[in-house]
Amino acid sequence: MSFDASSPVGADVSLDAGRARQAQRATWVSIAVNVVLTVFQIAVGLFAHAQSLVADGMHTLSDLVGDFMVMFASRHGANPADERHPYGHGRYETAASMVLGLILSGVGAGFLLTAAVRMQSLDALPELHPAALWMALITLAGKEGLFRYMLAVAQRLRSPMLVANAWHARADAASSLVVAVGIGGSLLGYRFLEPLAAALVGFMILRMGAMLAYEALRELIDTGVDPEEVAKIRETVTGTCGVIDVHDLRTRRMAHRVLVDAHVRVDARISVSEGHRIAELARSRVRASHPDVLDVLVHVDTEEERAGSTGRILPGRAALMEELDEILGDDVPQAAPAVFHYVGDQVEAEVYLPFDWCVDSARLENLQERVRRRVEASPCWGRIALLCRIAP
Repeated sequence: MSFDASSPVGADVSLDAGRARQAQRATWVSIAVNVVLTVFQIAVGLFAHAQSLVADGMHTLSDLVGDFMVMFASRHGANPADERHPYGHGRYETAASMVLGLILSGVGAGFLLTAAVRMQSLDALPELHPAALWMALITLAGKEGLFRYMLAVAQRLRSPMLVANAWHARADAASSLVVAVGIGGSLLGYRFLEPLAAALVGFMILRMGAMLAYEALRELIDTGVDPEEVAKIRETVTGTCGVIDVHDLRTRRMAHRVLVDAHVRVDARISVSEGHRIAELARSRVRASHPDVLDVLVHVDTEEERAGSTGRILPGRAALMEELDEILGDDVPQAAPAVFHYVGDQVEAEVYLPFDWCVDSARLENLQERVRRRVEASPCWGRIALLCRIAP
């Protein structure tokens, strides 16, 4: 017996919508802070001849681009599943993370190249104004505060995209610290420190962008969750009543959620409805015990299905019924359709006879003997059980 059990995705639409609103609120805060810092960093940097501060301002401008991408992905990622997107729209967040990572990598590489050119002509660099140092310190404080706020929201919503954006703000704070040190050293007479700070900022941006793009790429190629989490999911499925064991357990991420596929083994002689019930129970247990799991697809295998097999192809129900009718004979009525069990390389049948037909012991013994001889001579049949039905 083998079938799949799952249910439509999208039961948590209202929760996803609320999560999207909270993510957008945090993103608007980030946008407001970044707009103010971008304007003042670039303006003060140009006034004070601090190219590292201008570079840091451009870095902040890239944050704004990232924030708008986060808002777009959060809004569309919260849409429920539809015909074209049966698993929902969570990959909008993944695509946004990928694009943001590529943008940051390009910006970082540009800063590195510009800093290398300026390092070759230190004597031609103009004098710095002390206002650049004050602006760098203000930016440092603003970025660190923004990081702590956004990380708290991201952890509450379990959103990897918001976590990435929060750590992006922390990277900005670190870059602002480097800029402040470089500008301060340059004001003290070490002129190479300011372009060196710009180069370090470029490297930090490049590294952060590469890491963000790499994580998004891992999700797009369906990388599974950590082995520890897989082991916990396996334990939950195995602990389901009726499940003998689990094999071919697979996972893949979709934004902040996880999709699970599992094959479970059950007794070969249970009914189809009981096998379906076991699969649904396993699915509900996983979703209840693992909040990150969006959906579980459970495939049911029989207990003997994984045992050694000679490769014999067993006939289907129509062929089996035709042969069974021949074995029983025309004078044997059935009170209900036969039940077949595919056990290993053979078929077992349960045949229900009317009670009034079974009271003739001689006729019943003749039928049992005829069935026994056919089963012994057949490589297909493993057992044919004759059962008398008492109730109609």
